[in-house]
Amino acid sequence: MKKFFVLAVLFLLPILAYLFFASGVNNFAKLPVLTNDVANISQFKAAGDSAVTFQDKISIVAFFGTEPDDLKGNTFNLDSKILNKFYEFADFQFVIILPEEARSEAEKFVEDFSGITNASYWRFVYSTPQEVRKVFESFETDIELDENLQTPYVFIIDKDQNLRGRTDDEDKGMLYGYDSRSVSELNNKMNDDVKVILAEYRRALKTNNSRKMEK
Repeated sequence: MKKFFVLAVLFLLPILAYLFFASGVNNFAKLPVLTNDVANISQFKAAGDSAVTFQDKISIVAFFGTEPDDLKGNTFNLDSKILNKFYEFADFQFVIILPEEARSEAEKFVEDFSGITNASYWRFVYSTPQEVRKVFESFETDIELDENLQTPYVFIIDKDQNLRGRTDDEDKGMLYGYDSRSVSELNNKMNDDVKVILAEYRRALKTNNSRKMEK
């Protein structure tokens, strides 16, 4: 019995240690800040009455440009693999930035998607091409908008208007944005990173609530 007990302890201890440290990484990890204080969009025109802002929201940000139909397949990937999992979080939003000239195309785009997703959660904002480019450039990434002010990459902006991403991605090193053309990248990277930042804010909220109760 003693021998069995010793062998069991020797076998289980490494597994328990691994589980402990693995859970510690998951529980205390933070998604790196890549760019501080990106330009806000509160002055952009929004579809609807309320203004749209990055402040106090976790935002998935996309630049659809003048030809949003070109990204229809990408948007389906993004909606099914990422957005549908997180729409119910009160502070989570999907922001689509376009030049004013694309408004009618965007409205048609939403109509086309209304039968397969809840596009009412999407926040469209419009401004001049110069202002759209200004916001994009404030992200300070290694990604470029094309001549239509469009990119297939989407970005995570936190509640303090900081761009979040990865500093040590196994494929790219610095990962500023997530390629919506790639189901694998959305599933294996962006999904994990959105979970990390949501967990980060949940921990902060619990800590603040505990401190208030102590007072």
